[in-house]
Amino acid sequence: MTVTRFQKLPLAERDREWDADEADKRVRKWAGAEDGPNEKYRKAFIWYDADNADEFGAYKLPIADVVGGDLKAVPRAVFSAAAVMEGARGGVDLPKKDIESVKEHLAGYYAKMGEEPPWER
Repeated sequence: MTVTRFQKLPLAERDREWDADEADKRVRKWAGAEDGPNEKYRKAFIWYDADNADEFGAYKLPIADVVGGDLKAVPRAVFSAAAVMEGARGGVDLPKKDIESVKEHLAGYYAKMGEEPPWER
């Protein structure tokens, strides 16, 4: 089980819509990962199961989309991932040892937006 390294992705416009399924299609194409995940594809997610890294279902908490040919963190995706970490939509099944690291990763994007993550409010 692995929390991805903080990518320092540039931010998309704050009001950009977020559709995880559509973003995933664009990320797969951008990463050349239509047949299976790769390291480039991984950059769009906060967490993945390293034991099953060759399966798309192993990737959780997407936060990025391809915008103008570049991978960018989408603020609404970051908000959505943070809400899931707080229990929205039934939460997310992650190893307890990874939860703090996931929150730290998300907090990095909140800081880029000049905001505090919900668990620090």
